[in-house]
Amino acid sequence: MRTIYEGDSTPKRDGYRMPAEFEPQDQVWMLWPHRPDNWRNGAKPAQEAYAAVARAIAQFEPVTVCVKPQDYAAARYVLGEEEGIRVIEMESDDAWIRDCGPTFVVDGQGGMRAVHWHFNAWGGLVDGLYFPWDKDELVGVKVADLAGADRYRPDGFVLEGGSIHVDGQGTVLTTEMCLLSEGRNPGLSKAEIEGYLNEYLGTEKVLWIQDGIDPDETNGHIDDVACFVAPGVVACIWTEDEENPFYAQCQAAYAALSTMTDAKGRNLKVHKLCMPVKPVYMTQTEVDTIDVVEGTLPRGTEDACIASYMNFLVVNGGVIVPQYDDENDGLALQQIQGMFPDHEVVGVRTREVVYGGGNIHCITQQQPKASLG
Repeated sequence: MRTIYEGDSTPKRDGYRMPAEFEPQDQVWMLWPHRPDNWRNGAKPAQEAYAAVARAIAQFEPVTVCVKPQDYAAARYVLGEEEGIRVIEMESDDAWIRDCGPTFVVDGQGGMRAVHWHFNAWGGLVDGLYFPWDKDELVGVKVADLAGADRYRPDGFVLEGGSIHVDGQGTVLTTEMCLLSEGRNPGLSKAEIEGYLNEYLGTEKVLWIQDGIDPDETNGHIDDVACFVAPGVVACIWTEDEENPFYAQCQAAYAALSTMTDAKGRNLKVHKLCMPVKPVYMTQTEVDTIDVVEGTLPRGTEDACIASYMNFLVVNGGVIVPQYDDENDGLALQQIQGMFPDHEVVGVRTREVVYGGGNIHCITQQQPKASLG
């Protein structure tokens, strides 16, 4: 039986912190897509894209892919016999482990624990994307148990991993659009939310961007907008095309970050990361292959998909980057290579993932190394 830390025990008080994504990792966790009311063609195209992401990650470190029992044989077939990919059975409601899975924290003395946040499908009964979400709510404890990690369970605090980025040195980056939304923690003030973040991430300072680019689904997760690429250094989405549907958010986020200092007092250095030239939309033919189910947010052709190159994953010695068959695909890889000169930058075609409402960062969760010193 693993220990559950509640009440006065928090990672910060116990000497734990969430490492930055660019710090050493032991493995990456994923969930397998299966919902026919979210993924087109019975999730088969999405499964191929997830498999491509898993294979890209496995070039650098192990991957554990968690699949519903009825999907095990098919998932094992699609993933193939790739070395470094482990497939295990696990129930879930959908396939966004960044948001329903745990956040791992370490103490620098060889200890690793997990924060098992409360999850309510991005807004609960206010504006959540599906109901029920009880299986997703259990993913955090299941992953923690499999990782051999004792866990913290914040009392009622709702948080998704895609809504935060940390620098590993006391700073956390997030958006007001998401964390102050009515469907998350409406009984808490902004200062109280900052308190939860600092206590459970081991941080000292919260940097707030006003808006994300995904108000209708995740309520504007930060991992589509900006992230830390090194201590004191952030990347931010950027476009100069005033016709781009995310132009205003790009400009505002860059302007805000350019004035900020981190927990160490450093002025942030801000790298610009391009957006796709052409916004991504689903065709009516593609939409028609998604099942319509009561209680699930329907998809249409009129809204731009949240296609951001920022939704990449940093792994040991590599960066796995979305590609959209867009003329800026190569530029994005080039810009990210400049941010991570010592990493191999690998592009993966993920239009099918973005059709479902997220991308590479959203479908992965890193488990850090619990190293000494």
